[in-house]
Amino acid sequence: MYDYRRMTLAQKVEAVEYRRLHEHPLHSPPHMKFVGQRQYFITATCYEHTHHIGRTHERLTNFEAGLLDVCERLATSMYAWCVLPNHYHVLVRTDDTEALRGELGRLHGRTSYNWNGEENQRGRKVWFNCLDRVITSHRHFWASVNYIHHNPVHHGYVDKWQEWPWSSGAAFLERVGHETAAKIWREFPILDYGKKWDVD
Repeated sequence: MYDYRRMTLAQKVEAVEYRRLHEHPLHSPPHMKFVGQRQYFITATCYEHTHHIGRTHERLTNFEAGLLDVCERLATSMYAWCVLPNHYHVLVRTDDTEALRGELGRLHGRTSYNWNGEENQRGRKVWFNCLDRVITSHRHFWASVNYIHHNPVHHGYVDKWQEWPWSSGAAFLERVGHETAAKIWREFPILDYGKKWDVD
């Protein structure tokens, strides 16, 4: 089972370097603000929270690249994302959430097929569900950003946002600065955001 926290420093450097060599992804999230009800928090979970995505850091990297490709093609903005070993979260703006969900479903189908083939597990259920929630307010938007970036810390993979490679958190912190990020964290706390649906 994949566990970034237990990797040696050399292994962590290797994982990050793999991302750099494959150019996945080094860009920053776009300008972020609440603009109305075309913004969505999307999350998908592996069946029984099994660590299918995180079996290897190469798989995490490749899945992140596939997820970002889908979102960049079908969303007008991608504000925040985080890919963990058994689930992912994205915050996007889109005019066609049905098309986006459909393409995410096809991504799930392709990855299920490929991963089950790699592990000789044909017929195994890999994905459990994919949910989207409309962002309803300025506060909801920023609490969602905080929640997504904090998720690797919440699940115990790292101690700080910027330590998790498969997330927009490090780019966000670099762009806005630690002082502004801390202010956003204080003003828009996550409280019990994700309670009961984001558990291992």
